[in-house]
Amino acid sequence: MNQTAGPTVAAKLGFADGLVVQELGWDDDVDETLRDQVEEVVGSSLEDEEYDGVVDAVLLWFREGDGDLIDDCVDALTNLGDKGFVVLLVPKAGHPEHVDASDIQEAAQTAGLKASSSSKAGADWIATKLVQGGTAKQR
Repeated sequence: MNQTAGPTVAAKLGFADGLVVQELGWDDDVDETLRDQVEEVVGSSLEDEEYDGVVDAVLLWFREGDGDLIDDCVDALTNLGDKGFVVLLVPKAGHPEHVDASDIQEAAQTAGLKASSSSKAGADWIATKLVQGGTAKQR
């Protein structure tokens, strides 16, 4: 029986051919399979934190203890184009560095983003797609 594989996690998150994707928060614990999927779907390598051109999407890895999630969400907007989106990846529930959904929601809103969907992204990560158009709060 020949089964056709469904869309990859990367495709389900909105990554598509030709998008320029910047990666922030990389460390040796990231899900390399997801990174490979994103690169395969967009057709190019991920841009690193030093990239200063306009990007279509940002892959943002964040763990409890990495600093301030609001600041990282704002930083993710620095090179993001008008129609761009952020995929925030946090360790899954039960992991010591897990980030609560309420913290993600608050950080997104404060940065002017809106959480549109969340899904499992690999064995140890949860992905939340953040889109522009949230209401930024005064800080």
